[in-house]
Amino acid sequence: MTRTLNSNRVSDWLIHEVDDYDLESFTPLAATFGHERFGYVVTPNVDHLVRYCEDATFREHYCNADYVLLDSRFAARLLRLVKGVKLRVCTGSDLTAALFSRVVTSSDRVVLIGGTPEQATTIRMLYGLANVYHHNPPMGFASDPQAVQECVRFIETHSPFRFCFLGVGSPQQEALAALLQTRGIARGLALCVGASLDFLTGSEKRAPQWMQQMSLEWLCRLARNPKRLARRYLVRGPRFFGYLRRVRFVSRPSAVRSA
Repeated sequence: MTRTLNSNRVSDWLIHEVDDYDLESFTPLAATFGHERFGYVVTPNVDHLVRYCEDATFREHYCNADYVLLDSRFAARLLRLVKGVKLRVCTGSDLTAALFSRVVTSSDRVVLIGGTPEQATTIRMLYGLANVYHHNPPMGFASDPQAVQECVRFIETHSPFRFCFLGVGSPQQEALAALLQTRGIARGLALCVGASLDFLTGSEKRAPQWMQQMSLEWLCRLARNPKRLARRYLVRGPRFFGYLRRVRFVSRPSAVRSA
């Protein structure tokens, strides 16, 4: 299913539609998605929202996503304060954990893209899963058509799946999801969830709960890995404040999407 969302310029505006779900309302919806068709979920944080404003191809990937779930409590607070827009948050990390602990059964087929073989083994053991299929494309694979095709064919070969977790970073994971949708072979729900597999397996620790609730998870991650994340949070991130005046966020009511 391709969603027709309005992401074109309207005078000086960009319109960005976000689905109004939190973890408790979206988890049962994801559980009923099934594998009769293909769909994908994107989870915008501040960095993604900056890219949405700057990259027309990325906007198109977001427009064609079945669900757009706000991943950032910081962005939610800012949008409420500056724009008067109230959006619930459903982080990719929380959603990934909820799906594995509440929804996935031992016999479900699950595809993991990104992460290490050790992480895939950990997930199999943690949740008692018999049908986990893992592929970790090489660094920089997005610029290698052969590597991209290998990754896509791996996913399609193991379709239909209950869930496919795309954890190769943005914008690579969104591009993969959009390509799978265009090819029309894979069936099941794919989720663009970034570092969620790292958090799930304990290879990277999340911020303490109080920092998450205070919208400071980004600060904790920056302190732990400044070399990798300084540019994202201190150079790219502040651009979001400038884009706020040009972006009109539209909250859609929670409703089941039809095939």
